[in-house]
Amino acid sequence: MAQQQKIHFYKSPAGGWGALKSVSQALMRQDIPLKGAKTLLSANQPDGFDCPGCAWPDRNHASTFEFCENGAKAVASEATARRLTPEFLAQYTVTELAQKSDFWLEDQGRITHPMVYDQDSDKYVPISWDDAFDLMARHLNALPDPNEAIFYTSGRASNEAAFLYQLFVREYGTNNFPDCSNMCHEPSGSAMRPQVGVGKGTVTLHDFELTELIMIFGQNPGTNHPRMLGELREAAKRGCKIISFNPLRERGLEKFLDPQDKVAMATGRGTPISSGYYQLKPGGDLAVVKGIMKYLVEREDAGEAVLDHAFIQEHTVGIDVLLDDVRAESWDLIVTESGLAKTDILDIAKQYKEAKSAIVCWGMGITQQPHSVATIQMMLNMLMLRGNIGRDGAGPCPVRGHSNVQGDRTMGIWEKPPAALLDKLRDVFGFEPPREHGYDVVSAIRAMLEGKGKVFIALGGNFAAATPDSYETWKALQNCDLTVHITTKMNRSHVVHGKEALMLPCLGRTEIDMQATGPQGVTVEDSMSMVHISTGMNPPASEHLLSEPAIVARLAHATIGQRGRNRSTTDWLWLIEDYSRIRDKIEAVFVDFKDFNQRVSVPGGFHLRNTARERVWATVSKKAQFIAHPVPVDTPVHRARAKHHDQIVFVLSSTRSHDQYNTTIYGMDDRYRGVWGQRRVVFINREDLKALGFKDGQWVDIHTVWDDGQQRRADRFKLVAYNTPRGSLAAYYPETNPLVPLSATEKTSGIPTSKAIPVILALSARQEADESTEEIGDALLARQALAAQAPVQGSPTLTV
Repeated sequence: MAQQQKIHFYKSPAGGWGALKSVSQALMRQDIPLKGAKTLLSANQPDGFDCPGCAWPDRNHASTFEFCENGAKAVASEATARRLTPEFLAQYTVTELAQKSDFWLEDQGRITHPMVYDQDSDKYVPISWDDAFDLMARHLNALPDPNEAIFYTSGRASNEAAFLYQLFVREYGTNNFPDCSNMCHEPSGSAMRPQVGVGKGTVTLHDFELTELIMIFGQNPGTNHPRMLGELREAAKRGCKIISFNPLRERGLEKFLDPQDKVAMATGRGTPISSGYYQLKPGGDLAVVKGIMKYLVEREDAGEAVLDHAFIQEHTVGIDVLLDDVRAESWDLIVTESGLAKTDILDIAKQYKEAKSAIVCWGMGITQQPHSVATIQMMLNMLMLRGNIGRDGAGPCPVRGHSNVQGDRTMGIWEKPPAALLDKLRDVFGFEPPREHGYDVVSAIRAMLEGKGKVFIALGGNFAAATPDSYETWKALQNCDLTVHITTKMNRSHVVHGKEALMLPCLGRTEIDMQATGPQGVTVEDSMSMVHISTGMNPPASEHLLSEPAIVARLAHATIGQRGRNRSTTDWLWLIEDYSRIRDKIEAVFVDFKDFNQRVSVPGGFHLRNTARERVWATVSKKAQFIAHPVPVDTPVHRARAKHHDQIVFVLSSTRSHDQYNTTIYGMDDRYRGVWGQRRVVFINREDLKALGFKDGQWVDIHTVWDDGQQRRADRFKLVAYNTPRGSLAAYYPETNPLVPLSATEKTSGIPTSKAIPVILALSARQEADESTEEIGDALLARQALAAQAPVQGSPTLTV
């Protein structure tokens, strides 16, 4: 029976009894109330596993369980009692499965057997592991150019799996490594490396105990990093000022009730989080930061000692260019493009000036903007003006998503590998790695569309649902000769497939990984560069599952090892008998992993060196670099509004619901935003509703305004009046991914700009409620998007 759909705004603090109730429901839904509770208590423990959710670090990884609602849902989802067996799959054609929503697909449970697509029956049927590896090896070795193979990686892959994966793929002959970083924090690394010499944040949790000011840009920790709220709560309680910048009012940034605080739970009183909450325009962050710096420079010019001249002189270059740029920027432009009043910006700037230390955090509300790299570099400029990098209680803090997305990049999952890494791989493993840069996500999609990418192998993730421009992406995948997805559950990517396709089930992080020498642990790196080990404690969901390292090693063995072309000198099967052997190889390649096995055996693990934290600048100049950027006035939204001045052009930001982590949808509620039993909603300012002549609760179709002649439309979204700036909209992804053009990317990092899509709204032809809309969810939207574009593209209809 469909869940009741309603809009009922949430007035309680984030966390609290609502979080406990939600977790209880998630455990019962997965039929594991007792087992699930025991599993939860083993998360992030010395003898347990690392949470498969977000990459936020633990306060005390070695002793204390930290409650996290969405982490609990991730654990429950993986430890579910539900099983997706060959018998279950025999009931459905892939065409029938494609009509199901993403929620339904993943809710069927853990895949128990390796499966292959049978074109004659249009069904997935069982295949042996040996035959699956032979099929992949045959396709890979038949390619005339290794660059015709594409190897995707999810941020859930362990360090050991990621290291083996990049080693195999480079020995195979390509750097085609599109990964989830290309769609989340690629701009963070692209901005930080040339400026401070590292692509990672410089702060630790200890800095949150010392700082006087935390500035949070474009992030919703209440949903995406719930454990971060604990740090913010403690900081707020001791008097630290927390300033939040976000177009939407997010409950987690307003008030938090810690479910582990017995007294607070008894009284129901949450802790106020943000001392200042500023609803700027989407993408207006750069203008705000420039306004803060303009105030600092004006005070300095007036004779007040504001800037940290000692730090600037000893550690930086480029200050004069930056100061000239800041002085030249007009306050009128800053105010217009930020969406904030000048008095607000001055108040923020005064607080920054008075703080002896400051941390700047940011999330995908920053990185998925068309000027994201420039915005992050301006944030670093702001920190550097006051010496707020490389000292206690201060520094940049990009808050990453998936649990090991940072570790995967450390291990070499990158389409643009540094020469030093390739040299080390050559020296340690005795082959010459390819030097040509490979495909990122967007260029990989284009390559598959053009027939230049013929084999697609994904180590985790849900490529078909995570990527922009769904029509183009799906057509690209179906253009492949072979698509392979290594995963724990069925998802959209299994029903949008190549001419041949494999569904390969792997162990989850909660499960015992038994190899020849006994049970194994894998390692991960969190958002603050702590590396620790993760050891599963549940029996595998099926005896037919393999670990990710084992799948990668056996694929390498079949393709370039003794069963394949026998050109590799690496004994792949020996490596996976004992994962400490893999870690020895990691140590041989990466100097920061010296004594890896010994250091990771200590409860809590160890911290990787961060040169910028030490004020050692691994840049071209050997100094931190001030880099100036103007306030942007020529974005796609600016151009669309200028061209279509007779219509109201909105800027659409895609976002997650609270019952969601990345593309995994746990349920149909978005509790903190007051949405229940539905996902096809679009949040809009009440005054914009009046200007359009529309009403709260009406159904609209969303049309992208782009200049490539392509129609992009997403149909039947319910209007929800919400506290958001005028001219802005927000709606969930992957439902809105078809609206994001493949060409909508940031120019330096190549990230899709899903937080800045110019759109117009039109009333749907049918205004009555339709329960089937929610039942088929994103599958309906995808079909409608295809139907809208097929006449323009002149392309055959896709499977979905």
